[in-house]
Amino acid sequence: MIYTAIDTFYLSDEQLKNSPSRKDGMDEATETTLRIYGCDLIQESGIMLRLPQAVMATGQVLFHRFYCKKSFARFNVKRVAASCVWLASKLEESPRRARQVLIVLHRMECRRENIPIEHLDPFSKKYAELKMDLNRTERHLLKEMGFICHVEHPHKFISNYLATLETSPELRQEAWNLANDSLRTTLCVRFKSEVVACGVVYAAARRFQVPLPENPPWWKAFDAEKSWIDEVCRVLGHLYSLPKAQYVPFCKDEVSFTTSNKSWDSPSQSIPKEGSLSGLPTNNDTSTPNTASGAVNLESSRSKGALVAIDRLKESKKSDDDSNSVPSEGKAREPASKSKSEHRTEASGERNNERERERERDKERPKGQDRDRGRDSDREREREDIERERDKVKDRSRHSKDRGKDFGGHLEKSKRQSSRDRDHHGPSYSLREKDRYRHHSYS
Repeated sequence: MIYTAIDTFYLSDEQLKNSPSRKDGMDEATETTLRIYGCDLIQESGIMLRLPQAVMATGQVLFHRFYCKKSFARFNVKRVAASCVWLASKLEESPRRARQVLIVLHRMECRRENIPIEHLDPFSKKYAELKMDLNRTERHLLKEMGFICHVEHPHKFISNYLATLETSPELRQEAWNLANDSLRTTLCVRFKSEVVACGVVYAAARRFQVPLPENPPWWKAFDAEKSWIDEVCRVLGHLYSLPKAQYVPFCKDEVSFTTSNKSWDSPSQSIPKEGSLSGLPTNNDTSTPNTASGAVNLESSRSKGALVAIDRLKESKKSDDDSNSVPSEGKAREPASKSKSEHRTEASGERNNERERERERDKERPKGQDRDRGRDSDREREREDIERERDKVKDRSRHSKDRGKDFGGHLEKSKRQSSRDRDHHGPSYSLREKDRYRHHSYS
């Protein structure tokens, strides 16, 4: 049993040899080919979707982890690759729509299989089925991972290792390319990313013939072993020795992206009704005697029909002879019957027209009533506003009149008080002065 936890999804060689695909009868070469094919799909679709390299690396790691728990016989490689791209784009915060992923993979498969490219209609039944399968496969991925999709790539360790070793930029680029290629193998589920980074740096240094320190060994500083590095180099060498991976049909449910829209949206064949005029047999396994008997039956039915037609002609002749004897009555009855039927049809048509008109009027009445109500309410509002303004004007005029009256009353009172004061103080003042002049006149 494989248990999934954060950064602990690593398997031994025995677990890889006893994978679910091997138990279903798949050999090692076919499994390796399908793994490389699925990773190629993820890488190319990520480039066409303009995704960063981190998204494609995460998708390939998820792809390998999923097929360590599930078999290639149960889940189609193309569908799982599409779901890995879609899920990785969301995990690395560069999401793409399901429609974009499906259209890109549909176009890629058309090119790979040399099929004329057809536009994938988003409103077709085929697209709906593909989208449902994409969602379903994504749920299977998350369920098998236990919703723990943490992935640590060797790329971030490469730059740090080569910076400490003070190597050239060409060596860094070569190590980066080897790290991208290592994602097509099972190294991501066998060794930690630090070990893969050391193996990639070692392989790049050997290719460019750049010496690395060995006293003390440089890989000891990065917690790696020489045997692990040799295994990484061996797996990469085996990868480069293989031809280009081709699709191998092994899944039980082989449904591709390139199935034509007509085959998905084709209606069911019409079933002939019983007693139809076509006269086709309902059973597919019809033999020659049955066909012969059918032909005989057809000929006999035709002869019977001819006899019946002759009898009808004789009867019609007799009826014509009888009708010639009384022509007026027949002529009078026919137009009468015709006129009655015409009157009935006209009356029914008029009734139907009247009913439709009444229905239309009933429908229009609430609309007209609503309009009238709206108009009445608007008029009432205008009237109320006008009355309010009038009341305000009246109140203002009343206040102004009251203020004028108060001001006039105050003026009259002040005048009266001043005149009284003069009358009161005037004579007293004159008498006092007279008394003064009387007493001091001689002086």
